[in-house]
Amino acid sequence: MSTPEQPQIYLVTPPEFELARFPAQLGEILDIHDVACVRLSLATRDEDRISRAADALREVTHARDVALVIDSHILMVERLGLDGVHLPDGARNLRKARKELGQDAIVGAFCGASRHDGMNAGDAGADYIAFGPLSGGILGDGTLAERELFEWWSMMIELPVVAEGGLTPQVVRDLSPVTDFFAIGPEIWSATDPASELAALKAAMGQAG
Repeated sequence: MSTPEQPQIYLVTPPEFELARFPAQLGEILDIHDVACVRLSLATRDEDRISRAADALREVTHARDVALVIDSHILMVERLGLDGVHLPDGARNLRKARKELGQDAIVGAFCGASRHDGMNAGDAGADYIAFGPLSGGILGDGTLAERELFEWWSMMIELPVVAEGGLTPQVVRDLSPVTDFFAIGPEIWSATDPASELAALKAAMGQAG
């Protein structure tokens, strides 16, 4: 898979949200912006809260033909009718996830800034590899993923690559030619108008060069 001219949006939910409000807000954003995938990424381990959130978001995303994956919870994917799982620990549980969910499910892996971990996850059956953070040191052990890693990956590896963590318009502009997806979450949810914030990041993709 060659890198598209403009990367796609992979939207990550806030770690905490109000079930009475967020699904409608998400729906409005999906109606405005072309989003490839949404990841349910709650901080809670309460299965009831996760299940209720997944049910609500599934209605919103599937009505718009947008895939919905869940962070970490492999065993909840089929039960909740989701499209797959995002694994935050590289290849560690990837073969288990693929065996449990089958070949049609989306299974992605976050691999920090490690080319080696990314290749291991790809060999284990990942559908995409996420590298990051790009600034701020907010993911993994804080080691930043450099542009060189994305550049090498996009030239040498067919597996889609996702840029995640600390995205700014400048980072987005710089990485757009060498990544397939931008995983966007905290960058927009803290804003007064998340849809406008997302529009600003998308505009930066169009200014790549």
